[in-house]
Amino acid sequence: MLELEGSCHCKAVRFRVQSSSPCPFMRCYCSICRKTAGGGGYAINLGADHRTLQVAGREHLSVYRARMPDGSTSSAERHFCSRCGSALWLYDPTWPDLVHPHASAIDTPLPEPPERTHMMLGSRASWAVPDLLPGDQQFDEYPDVSLAEWHARHGMA
Repeated sequence: MLELEGSCHCKAVRFRVQSSSPCPFMRCYCSICRKTAGGGGYAINLGADHRTLQVAGREHLSVYRARMPDGSTSSAERHFCSRCGSALWLYDPTWPDLVHPHASAIDTPLPEPPERTHMMLGSRASWAVPDLLPGDQQFDEYPDVSLAEWHARHGMA
């Protein structure tokens, strides 16, 4: 378990959380991640224990729930700083034990992944060219392993 410390760009929101899945290996190219948090056409989420999430500056948080292609609203809550707009973490009450901090918001040094997974490539923007390295996994939709399973497979759990 690694304690992660994170913050927004303007430092109005700071947080800490315990993570057993801290390696930034999975890049999501879906339109929601790309438009709400991606800089290279993708976003990288980590896995953490929601019960350990501690937040300073909570009054500066805003939440966005994405509109889905069928017109429904996603249950996932994308937390961001209302002052500077930094994407901070995603929480979905469907899985109440989990929270997914954005790697880009983490200030703690993170381990370098031995391989990367590129997911939701079927919905990537045409200009977002994946930077593929030997051994990288590619999926048009969801990968065949979870964050926890990937970390376990690589001896990081």
